[in-house]
Amino acid sequence: MLHLRIVAPTNRSTAVVDLLTDDPGVAHLAVLPGAARQPVGDLILCDVVRESADRVLRGLRELEVEARGGISADDVELTLSTAADRAAREAPGHGDDAVVWDEIAAKTGEQTELSATYLVLIVVATMIAGIGVLLDQPILIVGAMVVGPEFGPLAALCVALLRRQTRVMIRSVQALVVGFLAAMAATVLSTWALTAADLVSREMLLAERPLTDFIWRPDALSWVVGVLAGVAGMLSLTSKKSGSLVGVLISVTTVPAAANVAVAAAYGVWHEAAGSALQLLINLCAIVLAGLLTLVVQQLWWWRVARRSGRAVLRP
Repeated sequence: MLHLRIVAPTNRSTAVVDLLTDDPGVAHLAVLPGAARQPVGDLILCDVVRESADRVLRGLRELEVEARGGISADDVELTLSTAADRAAREAPGHGDDAVVWDEIAAKTGEQTELSATYLVLIVVATMIAGIGVLLDQPILIVGAMVVGPEFGPLAALCVALLRRQTRVMIRSVQALVVGFLAAMAATVLSTWALTAADLVSREMLLAERPLTDFIWRPDALSWVVGVLAGVAGMLSLTSKKSGSLVGVLISVTTVPAAANVAVAAAYGVWHEAAGSALQLLINLCAIVLAGLLTLVVQQLWWWRVARRSGRAVLRP
């Protein structure tokens, strides 16, 4: 369930209460007239099951509550209540499959910022993967995948494409392009530094690397893996399940390829750099396309659920 805290203008409070009362997915409704001071209004508290949350939030926005008051939502980890159980039974659909579009947009929107932390993480991940490529060590590749933060901007791009949010699209693409370029540039420099220190060499790149050579040899399976990663990533985002683990799956298709581009470019092995760059491009496109299609399918599914229940559903 989600716990909603609503500050409603006094002249909209009755409409808000009626909206919440009429929805079968709402429980534990409480109204504190005049309790809010900034902004001034009535404080309304309630719990809503996730399968009804998107509809309730859209109704509140139609009443312009967010413009003249405020809405905040928190996850409820534990609820012991007969009223809550009844709301879960009466609300259409299943909570694990529910999509709360405002929650997803807020979560992904925060991950499009080109922050110093994001840049450091993607640089470190790519540098680790670069060493893993030279040593042919899958353990280092996996470590780099854990560190990689690119799942956030990729997910934000998928959501922005669905919701037609141009600004978020631009910020997401900017975060991905600048992040990967900075990471690859840093990895080129680190490869040169390690070579100068006689810790790695060009021969290590040219040697047989049976455990990691898939990184720069794109094929049909590269597209398949990217599609599967995109589907898993979106489902983890919308269902709030295994998000960190799916982020690792996303990174397996991106960070190692970017690292191999940088290492191959540092040693002038351009055919391998080109293959890795193509691998990276294929995977990024597959992830975004699959993620977008997953969101579209979820939207259509919930439209069908709402239609069967006799309740209209709006676009995200």
